[in-house]
Amino acid sequence: MNKVLPIGTEYFAKLRMNGYYFVDKTTFLSEFFRGHADVTLITRPRRFGKSLLLSMTQQFLEIEGADEHRKLFEGLKVMDDPVAMAEQGTRPVIFLTMKNIEWDTWGGMQKKVALELSRLYGRFKHLLNDPMDPGDRMAFEGIYAGKAELETMSDAFRLLCRLLEKHYGKKAVLLIDEYDAPLQCAWAHGYYLEAIGFYRSLYSSALKSNEALDFAILTGVLRIAKESIFSGLNNLKVSSVISGGFADACGYTREEVAKLARDFGQEDKLGEIADWYDGYNFHGRDIYNPWSVNNYFSEGCKARKYWVRTSGNSILQTMLKQLDQKRARHLSKLMEGKTIRTRIEESFIYPDIEKHRANLYDVLLATGYLKCVGAVDDEDGEKYDLSIPNMEIRRVFRDEILKFLASSEDRSILDDLLEAMQEGDAESFQECLQIVLRDMVSFHDAAQPESFYHGLMLGLSVWLDKRYFIRSNRESGYGRFDLAFFPKKPELPGIVLEFKSVEQEKELADTAEEACKQMKEKAYDTELEASGVQDIWHYGIAFCKKHVLVKMGNA
Repeated sequence: MNKVLPIGTEYFAKLRMNGYYFVDKTTFLSEFFRGHADVTLITRPRRFGKSLLLSMTQQFLEIEGADEHRKLFEGLKVMDDPVAMAEQGTRPVIFLTMKNIEWDTWGGMQKKVALELSRLYGRFKHLLNDPMDPGDRMAFEGIYAGKAELETMSDAFRLLCRLLEKHYGKKAVLLIDEYDAPLQCAWAHGYYLEAIGFYRSLYSSALKSNEALDFAILTGVLRIAKESIFSGLNNLKVSSVISGGFADACGYTREEVAKLARDFGQEDKLGEIADWYDGYNFHGRDIYNPWSVNNYFSEGCKARKYWVRTSGNSILQTMLKQLDQKRARHLSKLMEGKTIRTRIEESFIYPDIEKHRANLYDVLLATGYLKCVGAVDDEDGEKYDLSIPNMEIRRVFRDEILKFLASSEDRSILDDLLEAMQEGDAESFQECLQIVLRDMVSFHDAAQPESFYHGLMLGLSVWLDKRYFIRSNRESGYGRFDLAFFPKKPELPGIVLEFKSVEQEKELADTAEEACKQMKEKAYDTELEASGVQDIWHYGIAFCKKHVLVKMGNA
């Protein structure tokens, strides 16, 4: 084929006019125009095609240039749908992406907002030729010039809807891409409370009691709770990763990937593509990561992690900083390919994120690190079974956890630590672990060291998962070890770690010795021996806040 896959191309007209390969998503338009709410919010992970979906919708509906836009849809499924085609080219459309409205200060973000609204108004500067109320003209000119006050900018969408309806005699459509990006940025940089008032007013004025608005579609990653930003908005329908319709509007279905592979003569790669990029489940539909699939074919069918660094993880890192023992065990299970069961609260109130540790799973699910594989109702309410979607996300997940546990300067220390642990060098193991503990304990509460130990355990697990099967808190012999490494290659040793914590530094040596005796007396290496492992290292590790002592046990 001569067509090229659209890597990073988010504009539908550019994609179609330049002959890019297009996975036909126009069935979204057919589904939408058979029943939609006044306001529709579609939340999906980043790089799943939300921007392209809205760009396509804009080109389909826009009244200006309707005949030329119609040509862009020739040969696509929507052309066979008379219900949807009756809507083509019938509306004035306001389309704005919020993903570029980011800055590390509130003052800087206000300038970015002014710039983006100025560009938006510039697309409709012909409205200045219409008769206007003096106040509306002053507001329009101020926003267009990028000099309007916040109060004026907060009414920008409503004002534009009203002027467009007056000009065209048709109510306007509002499309907002990545509506939550500025709020994520504001929260990450510490000025959320300053920003939320403006964005609440901006969105509410446009979406609530706006008689010049026909309907609105918003996309984003997270669903921000009504009480935060959509207060009083009763006409909102949400399509999330769990429910709400439009299941296959974003991402590729199995059938679409099969056709893509067939068109590019790579049908023999379907199994590898499924292992690496399949696994998402939106409302029961099997969905592939479109960004990664496109990159896979564009890079000569090389299976690797393409989704890395595309998904903004400031919230995730905040949640990991308060990782407790229970959730550290859960993350270890997920890395082992298992599922966890938990409640999911899909709507977020940013100031509350740090107050509730269970929000970690909500964030991981919404941002694409986890998928939902089932739901159950019990006496405590509905719970969901979650797992890591595929091989790509397993590796991305591992690397994101590692970034939390170690900055780039710390990587060499952790390399040395793990090398010493595998070589039976308890002295070097202790020296490196002491450095890690000293430098990392600030991320955790030293008064509750178990959280740190399990965070460190998780870090070790994800670091070595290419060489070892990691098992934690598992029965073996006459007890339950803390952590064991089962080698994937016969030349590697097995490793058993037993952790202890003490209140006084003088207790470290005796406690580490006690841990070694416990491993021997309770035969913790029974399962390793049954697996055929010949060499097994035992480490008794005693912690006292920022101090550690490692002792080598006897087999």
